[in-house]
Amino acid sequence: MERYFGCTKKVKEEMEEFLTELNRFKDNQVRIEEEFGDLLFSLVNFGRHLGISSESALTKANAKFKKRFQYIEKVLQERGKNPNTSDLKEMDRLWNEAKELEK
Repeated sequence: MERYFGCTKKVKEEMEEFLTELNRFKDNQVRIEEEFGDLLFSLVNFGRHLGISSESALTKANAKFKKRFQYIEKVLQERGKNPNTSDLKEMDRLWNEAKELEK
């Protein structure tokens, strides 16, 4: 982990800057987006040092999200509901169920 210290330090720094700007400029989408971009760039750079393809990692994360969300929609439909008629607590429980089913 020592060899990645510079990258982890930069990611933490960019996250702190992003959160600071988010709190300071809640209504300034341009500033928030700029800091968000810096945070993403620091993560992509960290991944590069780890030998991770950011595109591949994001594609896999999207597929995982889609699979879990489809599970949520299916269960809600069986209950006569949908994401708009459910609440966050129920959807979080279903999300965790979907994660457990993947193991």
